[in-house]
Amino acid sequence: MNKESGLTAADKEMIIVAFSAKNGCSYCVQSHGASLRVQSGNPYIADQVAINYKEADITERERAMIDFAMKVSFDSASVNEKDFEILKGYGFRDEDIWDINGITAFYNMSNRLMSFLAVHPDEPFYSMGRS
Repeated sequence: MNKESGLTAADKEMIIVAFSAKNGCSYCVQSHGASLRVQSGNPYIADQVAINYKEADITERERAMIDFAMKVSFDSASVNEKDFEILKGYGFRDEDIWDINGITAFYNMSNRLMSFLAVHPDEPFYSMGRS
C-alpha cells in the first residue's frame, strides 16, 4: 500500500472502501473509510463511496478506477484489453493498473478474513477525519 505509485493514498483507500462495502465488510469500510477521509481531507467521501460510488462526488478517473476494481472483485475472468485501454485513457500506467489489481485482490481476501473472524470496527474509526 505504501509503495511509490501513480495512485494517491486516497485513491488506494477509495478502492478498498468501494468493494469492501459491496462485500459487507464493516471493519474494512470503517477503517479504510477513516483513512480515506484523512487522506482526502473530505469528511463525506468515504460514506458516499461506500453507499454508491457511482453517485459519489468523485472524478471520472476515480470512477473508472473503482469500476475496474469492482470487475476484478466480482467478474475477474472477464477483465480484458478494453478495460486496460479505458484506464489508460484516464492516465493510468501499466504499473498503476497492476496496483489497482493487487490492492483489490489482497483486500478482497482481507474482507473475507475479517468477516469470517467477525472483527468489528474500532470506535475511533467512526469519527476520524470528520471534523
